[in-house]
Formats: sequence, structure tokens, C-alpha cells
Amino acid sequence: MSYESYPSGDGAGEFQPFPGDSQMPDQTRGPAPKSVINAVRLMYAGAAMNAISVILALTSIGSVRSALKADKHHYTTSQINGDVHLFVGTVIIGGLIGIGLWVWMAFMNKAGKNWARITGTVFFGIDTLALAFSLGSAGVAVSRIFTVIIWLIGLGAVILLWRRESTAFFKGQSGR
Repeated sequence: MSYESYPSGDGAGEFQPFPGDSQMPDQTRGPAPKSVINAVRLMYAGAAMNAISVILALTSIGSVRSALKADKHHYTTSQINGDVHLFVGTVIIGGLIGIGLWVWMAFMNKAGKNWARITGTVFFGIDTLALAFSLGSAGVAVSRIFTVIIWLIGLGAVILLWRRESTAFFKGQSGR
């Protein structure tokens, strides 16, 4: 919003938005409807499940080390350790990014940002592709279960975000 020295009418000389400024706040949007609130709750649940899956992945370091030793028997201990450290770093960084995205999308969708609804839907599409690829590869059953649960949470959030009352909220209409 651009501010100019535009008299407010009371002679105090305070700054007021320049008349005709196109960035006026949207005053027609009411409180978030129940569908958006429930989607936001699901997003927080997704962040929590993501955190739990990171913790579970980090508890499997021993089995990762054993699998690397079996698969790459020609590797030195140092190379195995390097791969284990890469696994740990990837799990931690990827997990923090995932948790951060869930929380960020929750805040922005609750605030009624339509771009956040669209972005969250795109993230869900990417997660759907990742789920399809992960189901076709070898992995630990517990990890797959968490992946599917997190995907289902995302599905629920996306469905709620695109309901009629949610759409009215994101378009800035009170819908009430």
C-alpha cells in the first residue's frame, strides 16, 4: 500500500492510504468456515505425522547400515558411514522441509490466501506421484504405512479446501 502525506481531515498530518490505492484490505471476508478450519487441523496433523515418520526413520539407522553392508560389500567402513550420514541428513532436512510446508500451508489457508489453496493442491499432486513411485519400490512396511496415512491426510485437506463454503471464503465472500 502506498502512503502519501495526505491529510486525514483532522489536521494532524498523519499518513493515510493514497485515495484510489488498489491494495485496500479485503473487508468482505468473514471468519474461516468449518471446512477450512478442519482442513487446517488436518494440515497440523500432517505436520505431526511427518515428524513422527522422521523419528521412526532415524530409529532405523542400524537396519540401513546393515542393508548397505549387505548390498555394497565392496564398500569400506568409511564409505558405509558416509552413506549412513547422507541418509540421516536427507531424512532430517527433508522432514523439516515437509513439516515446515504443512505448517506454512495451514497458516496461509486459514488466512484465506487462495494461492495457498492452489499451492497446497499442487503439493498434494506431487505427493501423490511420490506415493505411486514409493509403492513400487522396496521399503519398510511401517514407513509405507506412514506415507499412506500422510497422503490420506493431504487428500482430506484438499477435499475440504475445495468445498463450496471454502471457495466462497477464499474468494473473499462471507458466504453466510
